[in-house]
Amino acid sequence: MPLLVGGLLELPLGVLAGQGRRRRLAILGGGIIFALTLLGVASARSLAMLLCAFVAFYPASGAFVSLTQAEIMDAWPDRQAQVMARWDLAGSTGAVAGPLLLIAVLASGGSWRAGYLVLAGIAALAWLGAYLRGPMDPAVGPPEAGTEDEVERQPWTARAREIAAALRAWGTLRWLLLIEVADLLLDVFTGFLALYLVDVAHLPPAVAALAIAIRLGAALAGDVALVVILERAGDLAVLRASAIAAALLYPGFLFVPGVPKLVVLAALSAATAPWYPLLQARLYGSLPGRSSVAVTLSSAAGLAGGLGPLTVGLVAQWVGLSWALAGLVVVPVAILLVPAGARSRA
Repeated sequence: MPLLVGGLLELPLGVLAGQGRRRRLAILGGGIIFALTLLGVASARSLAMLLCAFVAFYPASGAFVSLTQAEIMDAWPDRQAQVMARWDLAGSTGAVAGPLLLIAVLASGGSWRAGYLVLAGIAALAWLGAYLRGPMDPAVGPPEAGTEDEVERQPWTARAREIAAALRAWGTLRWLLLIEVADLLLDVFTGFLALYLVDVAHLPPAVAALAIAIRLGAALAGDVALVVILERAGDLAVLRASAIAAALLYPGFLFVPGVPKLVVLAALSAATAPWYPLLQARLYGSLPGRSSVAVTLSSAAGLAGGLGPLTVGLVAQWVGLSWALAGLVVVPVAILLVPAGARSRA
């Protein structure tokens, strides 16, 4: 319910927020609701209240996080891949820090509610930083994008027409599709990883838990390496090299028996780390001066992408989890084939 209802509420944010002062107000307002939803989860005493908090979390996160990402992309149009790499590094740091935070809260005698209270405090600090930073100065867009004031005065119907036009443009649509395809070997694969290691590879649950930690840690290392590599190589060259590595490593992960799987898993996780930031940067790059359109398209694609775990689960129920995960070998091949006609950005 939070994914579907909250995702639908988040869907029009990019269109309604637009750019300029209106988007900044949406970011700051979303940040306040973002912190309040975390407080709501921490204080929930019924399933209904918990669901309401999680449903509200989606549009609040879209306004606070996704629109901030769009603002950053507008500010550095010539370094979108490098900036997205740093953005993803921050996200990977949070993914690793989250379990550590929960361990610290539980070790100190707190509960999961205390953990959400801590997150609400961190969100409040992030909001304060966004407020004190002030609006970013976007780089001048292409002539057809107009000035910031002109873009801000555009009615939402004009941006809706831009979304329809973007969906007809293969240059945008291919990156949007690739983001969701790549996610099958990113978040979706992570969701089934522990189950696969225990039920198919017959490893102890403790080893499966260790595998999740290794995957998160290796992805973080891959994000750190990506920040350095992008200063020396083009984004498409890095994307293709990572896809080749994943095309070799993923079958190896499936075939290698026992604990050595964890070594291959670490290499695979580092190799696939560039996929989301580079593909997302390419999506923004295909829509110069229209980052709000990219936000709305990403939200819509995320709703559709929510069918990914369900599809893998249904296939696993039909033919077994090992065969369902084996089908994901097509993901790096798709990444290798689709961007063949694009130009790399150094």
